[in-house]
Amino acid sequence: MSRVKICGITNLEDALNAIKAGADALGFVFYEKSPRYITSKQAREIVEAIPPFIQTVGLFVNESETIINQISAEAKMQLAQIIDDNNQLNYKQLNIKHVRVIRAQSKEDILNIQDEYVLVDAFVPSFGGEGKRVALEWFDDVDCSKIILAGGLKARNLKELHGYNFYGVDVSSGVEASKRKKDDQKMIDFVSKAHEI
Repeated sequence: MSRVKICGITNLEDALNAIKAGADALGFVFYEKSPRYITSKQAREIVEAIPPFIQTVGLFVNESETIINQISAEAKMQLAQIIDDNNQLNYKQLNIKHVRVIRAQSKEDILNIQDEYVLVDAFVPSFGGEGKRVALEWFDDVDCSKIILAGGLKARNLKELHGYNFYGVDVSSGVEASKRKKDDQKMIDFVSKAHEI
């Protein structure tokens, strides 16, 4: 059973419906150029209204340690999901648990992963949410037990992940009605299929 994070949450209704569908984690995008961007204040209001045992995850793109710490605290995030394209972050200065994002462009990017939990997404210039998929064959003969897969996932293609043993899956555009609005049935179907792999 893969764990499920539903990313790009922008409103309380979607958050509650994602939880009802069975999501383990909710993702909030703190990248201002994203159509799914949310302020720390807006995120906090949602977080304070959701039930317990749901992990809150903040997505950061090429931000400083100071900004990540500040926004995570303000928004009550429990985990920071970090894109650090220039490898400039000093992770020891973070006050919050984190998971790195690998924006894979080749199988070598997968093979270079150290023994740590990471999120692997397809490389797109706009930093995700485009529905682009990572080539599954890149994971052949790779231990995927600490890899969270993102990019281009939908309920109908999750069956292709059987046998890879991914730790979790991350979805945003694949369960949307429109850019800032989730589709309840798509979330239900996605989580149901994810729990079968």
